Amino acid sequence: MPWEIINPHYVASAVERGQVPELGLPEVAFIGRSNVGKSSLINSLCRFNNLARSSGQPGKTRTQNYFQVTFRLEQRREDLMFVDLPGYGYAHVGKEEKRQLSVRVREYLATLPRLRLIFQLIDIRHGPLESDLEVHGWLRGKGFPVAVVATKADKLTRSKVKPGVQQIAKKLELEDAYILAHSATSGEGRDVILDYIARTVGWNGSDTV
Repeated sequence: MPWEIINPHYVASAVERGQVPELGLPEVAFIGRSNVGKSSLINSLCRFNNLARSSGQPGKTRTQNYFQVTFRLEQRREDLMFVDLPGYGYAHVGKEEKRQLSVRVREYLATLPRLRLIFQLIDIRHGPLESDLEVHGWLRGKGFPVAVVATKADKLTRSKVKPGVQQIAKKLELEDAYILAHSATSGEGRDVILDYIARTVGWNGSDTV
């Protein structure tokens, strides 16, 4: 039986450390280029279409958005915080605003003691771009626990998903087994990602997929 998420709800948005909710819960962060599908992934994991708001305007999200969720496996319940970080790589904002956003995200990642896992999202159609490589290298250099989600798998034919995953793995110098393909449209990969979160956080009893 796979893990499920129940009772997902929005908690707060933050642009500085003093606005971060202090609930003492383990946190999983989602980071990626603007318009890569972070909100769609969170909504898919929670089976809640409008929990995280998607924007048609790349780079519109400027805040860290916090969502509390409860993982359920039979009678077991575990609380967790999802954190949707501002997108990176958008071209239309000014250099100074881009720099300030980058500084805030890096300060958040560098100082949060409850951070258990970072999902870096990469569009499977395009593979890692320069900004993806830069962020991934920085995360690994700092020793953060990073997993990669290849988003928008439904945009490719099934025969092209595996080569897309392999392309991402090669450019990031990872084994392709560590790239989790996901489709927000079909929900493909959802159970695998939830199980990965549970095992990484340390909740024994999740089924191996």
